[in-house]
Amino acid sequence: MGHARGHEQVHLVTQARRPMSEDIRYRQHRYLIMMAIRTLCFAVAIILFVNHLRWLVLIPAIGAIFIPYIAVIFANGGREPDNMRGFLEHRVNLPARRDSGDDEH
Repeated sequence: MGHARGHEQVHLVTQARRPMSEDIRYRQHRYLIMMAIRTLCFAVAIILFVNHLRWLVLIPAIGAIFIPYIAVIFANGGREPDNMRGFLEHRVNLPARRDSGDDEH
């Protein structure tokens, strides 16, 4: 096992952010799931309307109306926050040391 060279900053795996491509794929997947739920709400609303259950149509219709707004906000929200619950980088916080040969007591 090697030691850190010079002043290289060493990151633990728990501090590393997920790659941008993985983050975009995650947001696209979440958006598509929400749009599938919206489509299901719309289909249920149509079925309820055809079966003359007009007062029940409101529940899935409201979902079909508001889910796209929420999905777009989540999709365009940017990267997820950093994970700060894991282990953090070890930083030694000691005062600077003097050379013992310079001071004579």
